[in-house]
Amino acid sequence: MHPFVGTTKQFISPCKIQELIKKLAEEPSYYFLRWTHKVSGMREEKPNDKDFPMLEGEMFSHKHELRWKLKHDNLYEILLLTIANKDDEFIPIGEEWKIEPNDKAKFPFYSYPAYGYRRNETRFPKEFIYPESLNVRHGEDKQNKSNKPKLGQRYFIDSKTSAVQFVALTLEGE
Repeated sequence: MHPFVGTTKQFISPCKIQELIKKLAEEPSYYFLRWTHKVSGMREEKPNDKDFPMLEGEMFSHKHELRWKLKHDNLYEILLLTIANKDDEFIPIGEEWKIEPNDKAKFPFYSYPAYGYRRNETRFPKEFIYPESLNVRHGEDKQNKSNKPKLGQRYFIDSKTSAVQFVALTLEGE
């Protein structure tokens, strides 16, 4: 396991984003898409041609979080946060990264627990959507014996400054 943070050499098209997703996605992977007028909620379906253009989106799994943000002319800036070593399609950002948590004995999936908003959270105008296959730790499963992957978060820390630069969504479970 070696943390890597990188970006693409240039802005890329929606078609190229879909190719990157196909390459990086593993089972399970989840997606979150944002437009000016709505958000998708967390979903299992990969973005398709009809979903573009969007302001930004992300894909996350146990090893990767891939983020994209609209820049201009339907081209997107890309950020990859991963524990799966360097990817040659990406230019490294910074030289050396650490992650938290990094104690495999205490945190075997290298992630801290993350908690999703309750579906009836009043800060959102509509119900917040999560797929049934994802455990967002609302307490509905009191025994916590579900085989569903659990929502987690991982901190990417710049080794030179010891500052947390990115917080990535991840999954507890492989």
